[in-house]
Amino acid sequence: MFSITVRDHLMVAHSFRGAVFGPAQRLHGATYVVDATFRRADLDSDNIVVDIGLATQELGGVIGELNYRNLDDEAAFAGINTSTEALAKVIADRLADRVQAGNLGESARELAGISVTLHESHIAWATYERAL
Repeated sequence: MFSITVRDHLMVAHSFRGAVFGPAQRLHGATYVVDATFRRADLDSDNIVVDIGLATQELGGVIGELNYRNLDDEAAFAGINTSTEALAKVIADRLADRVQAGNLGESARELAGISVTLHESHIAWATYERAL
């Protein structure tokens, strides 16, 4: 399996419901380093997984929809704990939509999967991986 990874960053505010979250139940900020990895079994006719420039652009577009927002105020997240794991899934699903729409080029439709990792810090991160 071949893969390429592109990186961006994301800053949000949010709060959580549930005693398991302790003080994070209060409104707080989170800054993530975001890695999006695109996978395929065979390289395309240009001998690449996907155009890195387009992958970077589309990840930036997805991040731009979330960046500098209070997720508690976003209708898409009503009633949802926007944990690191949940946000990784949202970003991966939105990237998958862009792949299917052709935003990463026609050959990107042959990608096998996408994984998104959100790094909360240098010692903690979460990943969501999905097939395409």
